[in-house]
Order: sequence, then structure tokens, then C-alpha cells
Amino acid sequence: MHDMTSAPDLFSKFDDIIALREGLLATGQEDPFNLVMEKVLSPTRAICNGRETILLGTYNYMGMTFDPDVVEAGKQALADFGSGTTGSRVLNGTYQGHKEVEQALKDFYAMDHAMVFSTGYQANLGIISTIAGKGDYIVLDIDSHASIWDGCKLGDAEVVPFKHNDIEAMEKRLRRIPEGAGKLVVLEGVYSMLGDIAPLAEMVAVAKKYGAMVLVDEAHSMGFIGENGRGVCEQAGCIDDVDFIIGTFSKSVGTVGGFCVSNHPKFEIMRLVCRPYVFTASLPPSVVATAETSIRKLMHGSNKRAHLWENSKTLHKGLRELGFQLGTAEPQSAIIAVIMPDLERGAAMWEALIKGGLYVNLARPPATPANMTLLRCSLCAEHTEGEVGEILRIFEEAGKAVGII
Repeated sequence: MHDMTSAPDLFSKFDDIIALREGLLATGQEDPFNLVMEKVLSPTRAICNGRETILLGTYNYMGMTFDPDVVEAGKQALADFGSGTTGSRVLNGTYQGHKEVEQALKDFYAMDHAMVFSTGYQANLGIISTIAGKGDYIVLDIDSHASIWDGCKLGDAEVVPFKHNDIEAMEKRLRRIPEGAGKLVVLEGVYSMLGDIAPLAEMVAVAKKYGAMVLVDEAHSMGFIGENGRGVCEQAGCIDDVDFIIGTFSKSVGTVGGFCVSNHPKFEIMRLVCRPYVFTASLPPSVVATAETSIRKLMHGSNKRAHLWENSKTLHKGLRELGFQLGTAEPQSAIIAVIMPDLERGAAMWEALIKGGLYVNLARPPATPANMTLLRCSLCAEHTEGEVGEILRIFEEAGKAVGII
């Protein structure tokens, strides 16, 4: 028998977070990170912990998850093509549906190339790690999504972060990069923690001045922001200067998967050299069918987009008037972040909301900027005016009960 007592426990690095979680749950608090949706009634309502609950934390921005055409397309594909492809895109995993969803993306963005991944996380992981490798430089916003950081790590490029949304800081970093090195600037349209947008027109112009390629992650803006729903790039008028747009199917599109669109003439080689694309099974036929149907409908979603903006403005104004501290002075997206004084009161407020029939996201450090605890609200185009009123009433009651307002 080996003596195991002296061996280091690989779990001991998590002791602090285990203690934090146990401390929260010891007070009888419902676990905010273990919520179960027992039944989903619509894009805006579900049964959670036995109660009917308004959903205000799902990224289901355009409410496409129960669209009858989308659901029908998924059922049909399941019947016609079975439950999965059991193979990679470069082997047996490209079905008719995969070509069709890529065509829908090319039409949606009016771009030459579209490549679909099995998740949005994999899209960032794959594209970033493949185009920026050893000896190349990636200049990125410090508040970038985890999948962006992981893509940088996987590709082994030199990573140069700059202060969030700071154009001058970004330029300073670009200026210092050695002559002749490959450069990639990575930005997001909407940052998911505070719901703020990037000054893309200025940033893309600076990146181009220094000869860098630009990748913009539009996960939280696709479908909703911009005249055609193409995101903040479209709204800022710089979509033609961006080399790669990354997006996901798990937000406005309403299913799962990730993608990259580009006009780069050599882009198609990515299908052979991008490891997270080559070495994973492709999306099931039912998923690509729902995604394609949803994307084509989002091309005509201007009424929904307008209603979602109304919802966002109403909720932002209402929460501010109640005395809550918000992440942005004005609503910039469908995300409204309510800043909590600390994790304990944030968790108590989350629990008061869920007991009142409202689900929001509790976001905590280290995922949040500046160690903030946030209650993150993501609105849906299917929320009615009445539901937004109800949301404000629940927030007011909970806020007073917990002593936040």
C-alpha cells in the first residue's frame, strides 16, 4: 500500500471557494448557482423551485426558443436526419443543414465566409488560437470573456491587455509591438457583465492604423443591435473594417452553437487548421435546423428589436428611480446590471427576488470587473409591458426587504 497522506490534494486550491459556498448555504439561502427549471412555459416564464417565475436572466433576447417555425424545423430535422452526426465536420459530420445554417449566416451578415462551431466558447477558442500563435501579439480589453482569454492561452500568442474601453490605452499597447509582428485586436460589441458597449468606430480605426487584424465578439448584440441586427459593428458603421465577427446561437438565436463570419479571402483554410473545429463532433441536425430558421427570421426582426429597446429603457429608468445603482448611466443593450453592496447582500437580494417570482443572474467575483457583485437582468423581446411593470414591483419589494433601497 502506498502512503497517500503526504500527497498534495489537487482540490485544496478550491478550499476558499468551497468555504464561501458553504457559508452562503449555511444561512438557509437557496443556492443561486444550482437553480433547476422544472418546466419552461415560454421565453419569459418557467416553473423554478415549484413557483411560476418571470425569467430575466436567460440571454434569450429575441425570444426565439418557442417560435413555432423554429420548433417545427427542429422536429422535422430530428425525424429526417436523426439525433446526431456522430462525427467531425471534416469527416462525416457535415449534413445539408450545416451548409444551410452557414449560408443563412452569410446572408444575415452579407459576408463571404461563415464557419459554425459546436459552441460559442469553441468559436472564440478556435479562431483566436488558430490565427494568433507563438510570436504574434493579441491586444485585448481586460474585461474580455473567459472564452477569449482561453483562446489566447491555447494559441500561445503574447497577450497585451488594456483598460476596459480605453482607446488611448489600446493605442499605447499597439504602438509598443515590435515591427513586423503579427497583431490581432480582440474587442466585444456588448460586454456581458455591465451591458455596456465598446467605442468600436474609434477602436477599429486605431487598430487599422497600426496594421492589426480585428476580431469583434458580438455574442450579446447579434440579432438585436444595428439596423439589421448585425451588432454594434453595424451600428457604429465599421463592419467592413472588421476582419472577423464571432457570435453564438445560444443568445438571440435561441439554441446552441457558435460561429465566425469573415470576408478574408483565405478564411476557408480554417476548416483544416482549427483544432477545436476539426476535433469535435458537429452540431446535431435538429440544432442547425432551428438555428437556420431563427437566423432567417431575425433578418426581419425590426419590430421585435424596437420592442426590446423599449423594454430596456423602461426597466433601466424604473430601477434608477427606485434608487438602485446600475452598471450604465443609460441603457446600452438588453443587459441591465444592478450593482450590489457586497456578495452577502447580493445573494440575499437574489433570493428575495426568486421567492417573489423573478429570476435574475447573480454574478460575482472573479467573473465580474472590479470585484463587484451584480444582479444581471437580460430582457427579452417577448416580455410584455405588463411584465416589465411586474418586474419593477418585485424589485421594489425585495430591495426594501433586504435594505438595499
